[in-house]
Amino acid sequence: MQLGNAMSVMSAVEFVLWAALGFVFWKKGFHRRFPAMSVYLALRVGSMPVLLVLLYLQSQPNGYQDIYFPLYFYSYWAVYIASATILFFVVLEIFRSVLLAFSGLLRFGTVVFRWATLVSLIATLGSVSYSHVSVMLIPDLAFALMRSVSILELCLLGFLCLCMNALRLSARDIAFGSALGLGLMSANDFLHSLLASITNSLSAPVQVGYEIGILASLATWAVYCALPEPARQPVVMPANSTIYRWNEIAAALGHGTQIAVQQPANTFFLTDVERVVEKVLTRNLQGNESK
Repeated sequence: MQLGNAMSVMSAVEFVLWAALGFVFWKKGFHRRFPAMSVYLALRVGSMPVLLVLLYLQSQPNGYQDIYFPLYFYSYWAVYIASATILFFVVLEIFRSVLLAFSGLLRFGTVVFRWATLVSLIATLGSVSYSHVSVMLIPDLAFALMRSVSILELCLLGFLCLCMNALRLSARDIAFGSALGLGLMSANDFLHSLLASITNSLSAPVQVGYEIGILASLATWAVYCALPEPARQPVVMPANSTIYRWNEIAAALGHGTQIAVQQPANTFFLTDVERVVEKVLTRNLQGNESK
């Protein structure tokens, strides 16, 4: 099978996987828990057939390339930028879903996440060259925006992998599955960006490998959505656990409330003061006796 035919087959399989994923996602009611993710799936399922048709029409030698190519160009990059924007909110809602049982960490982490997003956007806009302002500035902005989103997705996956036990998060939870799929897709994007300089052909082996990575990410999402999710149990933490103390500290930040910290009866500081006073009194008494 030629690479062009393989790309066509994999594009069709990708659309089927997007459609099946969206159906199972809404069928199981995950759209109530992850509304931004449902919007993202709806955008991909609705836009992919339109983009494929426009791509096919603009490649035909019928003299209408001047009409179909601009339609495909602006439609593709509009969907690309919209996807990157929605993925910001997808990462945020996965983060919030994982920390839902920890109100203090949830509030503090949300503030940190928003500031990290703002810094990422500023760095993204600053990394784009504005020396030649033209239509080709759109792809540069889109790639930079998606790159910053991909970094956030990989950071989210790393955070969940490191803190799964502390957060009492199951590896079968749909939140972890969503982060895993996003992380795989982000890693695939970074790998493709490194290898994309080899060739620009849509039928090149690099593009085939990139499409295989997308299919693997979609398959991961589909498996997590199809498998039964374990029942979510209330998170019970011992009072002396580290994450419980961090949650209490995070809950107290930004509030004017005072927290009573229980101290042991004989602290080291008071004991040392008493010893110093006893030594001074003893020396004074000995000095008076000698006189």
